[in-house]
Amino acid sequence: MLLVIDVGNANTVVGLYDGEELCAHWRIATENYRTSDELRIFLAMLLTQGGYDPKSVKGCCISSVVPQLDNAILTVARSGFGLEPVIVGPGIRTGLKLQTENPKEIGADRIVNAVAAVEEYEGDKLIIDFGTATTFCYITANAEYRGGIILPGIQLAANALFENCAKLPRVEISVPDTVIGRDTVASIRSGLTYGHAAMVEGLVRRISEEAGVTLRVIATGGHSSLIAEITSSIDVHDPLLTLKGLKSIFYKNEQVSA
Repeated sequence: MLLVIDVGNANTVVGLYDGEELCAHWRIATENYRTSDELRIFLAMLLTQGGYDPKSVKGCCISSVVPQLDNAILTVARSGFGLEPVIVGPGIRTGLKLQTENPKEIGADRIVNAVAAVEEYEGDKLIIDFGTATTFCYITANAEYRGGIILPGIQLAANALFENCAKLPRVEISVPDTVIGRDTVASIRSGLTYGHAAMVEGLVRRISEEAGVTLRVIATGGHSSLIAEITSSIDVHDPLLTLKGLKSIFYKNEQVSA
């Protein structure tokens, strides 16, 4: 079985594949200072409680945007599972043509999403990942990664309002019944959700015009379902895109090293 791990700023997503089939997946909060022992025990517990034997894991692929956890995750793969993991980073085979000023700056999560999108969807694509940051990645029909956009995510914007505006409360992020809020909480929720949706619509239009192509827009990430419900600019909602990309990258690099 193949264990795939995507370490994000807010959440870590873990998936377990048997060949091409995703058997199980989990989303857990990222704790920046977990030790390798804590992570090893936690991952083993997830697998065991899901009915899977940790010893059945024969491969591992990891992407991370949290450097503080990199050594701990590596140690878990090597000592906890007895594996040398595939780490998404410079030198890894992806099949992408990275056409940016500095390809080494591209986040591992963005690379993984792009790999999955190239394999899953035809034509020119725009991937929008609604995580701690909301990121846009433009990939051509020829698997050319052309660049994108990075901006604060919905939860980050909500936190900034609460922390920097003395009279505004912290709110649960959800879509209100109307765009025009009739109280403070509804007004904040509308700004966070409908405001983010309007931003998506505007940027999709601008990117499409600048690229001169019609884009297939793919949404993924923790808040993707929320925004996909309230805008017609998103064509596909694929919450498992990152896990698919990690699986693909593992097999591309396993074949090279075999």
